[in-house]
Amino acid sequence: MDLLNQIVPIFGNAAFAIVAFVVALSVIVTVHEYGHYIVGRWSGIHAEVFSLGFGPRLFSWVDKHGTRWQVAALPLGGYVKFLGDANAASVGAEDVAPEIDPRRTMLGAPLWARTATVAAGPFFNFILAILVFAGSAMVQGQAVEPLTYSDAKPLPPSYENNLEYGDILIAIEGVKFDDPTRTVGMIDLLPDEKQLDYTIVRDGEEMIVNGPFPMPSMVGQVTPRSAADEAGLIKDDVITAIDGSPVFSFKQLQERVIIAAGTPVTLDLWNAGATREVTLTARRTDTPKAEGGFETRYLIGVTGEFFFEPLTQNISPWAALKYGANGVWLSTTTTLSAIKHMFLGNISTCSLSGPVGIAETSASMARKGAHSFIWLIGALSAAVGLMNLLPIPVLDGGHLVLYAYEAVARRKPNDKAIKVFMFIGLAFILTMIPFTILNDTVLCP
Repeated sequence: MDLLNQIVPIFGNAAFAIVAFVVALSVIVTVHEYGHYIVGRWSGIHAEVFSLGFGPRLFSWVDKHGTRWQVAALPLGGYVKFLGDANAASVGAEDVAPEIDPRRTMLGAPLWARTATVAAGPFFNFILAILVFAGSAMVQGQAVEPLTYSDAKPLPPSYENNLEYGDILIAIEGVKFDDPTRTVGMIDLLPDEKQLDYTIVRDGEEMIVNGPFPMPSMVGQVTPRSAADEAGLIKDDVITAIDGSPVFSFKQLQERVIIAAGTPVTLDLWNAGATREVTLTARRTDTPKAEGGFETRYLIGVTGEFFFEPLTQNISPWAALKYGANGVWLSTTTTLSAIKHMFLGNISTCSLSGPVGIAETSASMARKGAHSFIWLIGALSAAVGLMNLLPIPVLDGGHLVLYAYEAVARRKPNDKAIKVFMFIGLAFILTMIPFTILNDTVLCP
């Protein structure tokens, strides 16, 4: 991502956001449209054009199958135009020469071939997301069992840490690390003190040593476009005080933010020996609950993490794929729940991001490095896959609904009815675009 970051001093943050957005969108659209293309080809449907972007053609080439591959001037999407399609949305039909086999056209192909071709776009987006999340898991690895201390992250000198590499962590103040997957839950059981007793096994001998509160007031990740992001907080910043009052645990940080209830707070920060001060205001945010639904909380947009790095081991490709699939499932169900609650009026439409918000998020993640940016591409790919499955005419989901009707009624829907539905769907999409832009820039900046 060095190339992206070099753009900032030359053209500014706006150009950086645009470039990051276009790069992410281009990858996602290419994968989506390739799904349509390749499954269509396998199904016997000929693709005339595969276009990355819209508008005037910048350059192109024709492959041995007779498909024109092109890059167009407006890099805000893409399409595959199949033989016989009147337009890129596969709506309507144009006159096809008598010598052309109708079976090779989208509208003349069997129902199964059309269904598979349309469904392949979102399916490929989900596959990309699974592979990205799986790759992330393989890069990061998983903590060995039993939980073993590897190294500490930088903390202010006032924190005492007597843990050493290879120490097996048994308990903190008597609260056991009985399951590494639930170590975050044990935080609530610990006394609210800056230094705690760690029970460890070192060189085969059990002993007690002193160490910091396991989840100090340290920034693990910064949420893009959050108050913390705009105030310039970065990973590994340690918040030493809020409005002059010392804090040492992430629990305390959360409590102080809740008490502030959306009023400005001043944070004293420490990072690698340097100190600074920032003032920010927490924002009301709708967050998903573990048991389902959403709750509204005041958040500054940071996540906590343990002050130490656990010893890790490589994760198998199969386990990584399971992790990736679970990540896509969680992302999908959370998004569907958010859409439901937005329509019911239970949560704010500020949870909905448009092109501006996605561009800003892309830029923020790109600045954090290649790993974060690639992870975002995976997350956006899952979102695009889900969005395209919504039963809205013009989108893939709308086509699939029509195909479902055809399968049940054993006849194609009326052409006039299809055009009306497509017009309604297009009107809805064109209405949502300016709304989301307004949402990003004015209603929920």
